[in-house]
Amino acid sequence: MTNFRHNDIYSYANSTPPSLTPLPPTNLEPHTSLFIQPLSLCPSFPEEVAIRQGWKKGGRDQRWQMAGLVGPQSVQGNCQQQNCCFRQMWTQRLPVLTGSHWASRANPSFSVPAVTEEQNMSHRVWVEFVKLASEADVVNLGQGFPDFPPPDFATEAFQHAVSGDFMLNQYTKAFGYPPLTKILASFFGKLLGQEIDPLKNVLVTVGAYGALFTAFQALVDEGDEVIIIEPFFDCYEPMTLMAGGRPVFVSLKPSPTQEGELDSSSNWQLDPTELASKFTSRTKALILNTPNNPLGKVFSRAELELVASLCQQHDVVCITDEVYQWLVYDGCQHVSIASLPGMWERTLTIGSAGKTFSATGWKAAVAQSFEREQLHFGQTSSYFVQLPQAIQRCRDHMIESLQSVGLRPVIPQGSYFLITDISDFQSKMPDLPGAADEPYDRRFVKWMIKNKGLMAIPVSIFFSVPHQKFFDHYIRFCFMKDESTLQAMDKKLQKWKDELEP
Repeated sequence: MTNFRHNDIYSYANSTPPSLTPLPPTNLEPHTSLFIQPLSLCPSFPEEVAIRQGWKKGGRDQRWQMAGLVGPQSVQGNCQQQNCCFRQMWTQRLPVLTGSHWASRANPSFSVPAVTEEQNMSHRVWVEFVKLASEADVVNLGQGFPDFPPPDFATEAFQHAVSGDFMLNQYTKAFGYPPLTKILASFFGKLLGQEIDPLKNVLVTVGAYGALFTAFQALVDEGDEVIIIEPFFDCYEPMTLMAGGRPVFVSLKPSPTQEGELDSSSNWQLDPTELASKFTSRTKALILNTPNNPLGKVFSRAELELVASLCQQHDVVCITDEVYQWLVYDGCQHVSIASLPGMWERTLTIGSAGKTFSATGWKAAVAQSFEREQLHFGQTSSYFVQLPQAIQRCRDHMIESLQSVGLRPVIPQGSYFLITDISDFQSKMPDLPGAADEPYDRRFVKWMIKNKGLMAIPVSIFFSVPHQKFFDHYIRFCFMKDESTLQAMDKKLQKWKDELEP
């Protein structure tokens, strides 16, 4: 494998995501925006879905189009009416929809991989449950976003960005706004114990999602294997497939707990022998997510050393998704695998300003926020100190409240999320409405939305299709919420509890 320098890809402020490696010869200039022309859906794409996702018909042939995506006026792939190549991926965010065209430029023989109906159903879950939650008096504890404002210093930086130097409204360098890449290099260089070159080691993308997509497209070739640790953020698998790779799954498994004792995300462990068996001569990359979504597990130094040893032994790249690195609880320590011996040259680290500063919709005005944090880092005045303390209180509030109705939370060490065990409900009411082959957690969440006014996300969607049946007794809640939202949750849970009493 060709050696490459470590790149810290942070989803901070930029208008266009450049590629990590040069594109094959095309009529696109190097580092030209990848999002420049409209992309069309084929005529078989479901009309109601297309409209809901913001597509419209246009052009002489009245094809579905959405401005802002790269592509020709029609897309070639596995487009066979009911098996339309975009039919299986319509719930993915926009960068995923660009993949078939980008990959076809890199490899003319590329075709969009066939997607099973089970995978298709997994991707529909997000839209289906969000739609259910919006149609009733439901407390949305499923989606991972804060419903409280960002810190004052961040909003002030944003106001300065839009009202100060007018040139901040214009194009910047393709790899990132120079003051931003400079402060990121300085800030994270100290954390990682490295001299980071802002021009060579830092790349700014449109969101961490864009960073992930860029990384997969740049590093994964046709036939390469990518090891994915389950449960996983659900874009890893389709992004691997879009790059022509083959996902290889290995699961974190819970250890037994004492009767009456709550489980902890730290009890979910990898089997070292099983993990080692997943590495082959075709393994190109391993994707690591710590703190983990949806589990909230923070990988220990010993666990990271195991992963690092195997990556070095087999000459494998580690793509590490660390967007929740500042949200760790109970005295846990987040360790970046890039800081371990021998991993700097083979690690690509992805972070998120949206997650870092509780502003998941922002893609701008964060350079000054990091400058402020660098001055306060490690002090009680630091947002990175204050935020996890505040959110741990929200976590503990939710853990206590959910237990009141028989839900059994798994205590998370980090992230926005916790999962709860619903095995008791599965044994008491196994025949909830739904398709015969629909995982129990999905049927339970639908029941809970409609009957209890609470929304969560089924955890089975964070596992590969063959493994979903082993983890369909967990659901995910987001505790990164305002106090008013948690109080609304408490009211719903109290009513639920009252209904349980004889």
